[in-house]
Amino acid sequence: MKTSMYFGPFGGQYVPETLIPALDELEEAFLASATDSSFGEELLTLLTCIPGTLYQASR
Repeated sequence: MKTSMYFGPFGGQYVPETLIPALDELEEAFLASATDSSFGEELLTLLTCIPGTLYQASR
């Protein structure tokens, strides 16, 4: 996914140098999870249980 050292197709990473390893680890975990179908199903289940801020106000 990386085309050059710090600059990707959308301009790059403007974060302190000490955060680069953590962001690389986060990117690897995201890419692994994105291809896992069970992760997607679990995420969808969790997101549908979150109550929204909109509700029907009866008179």
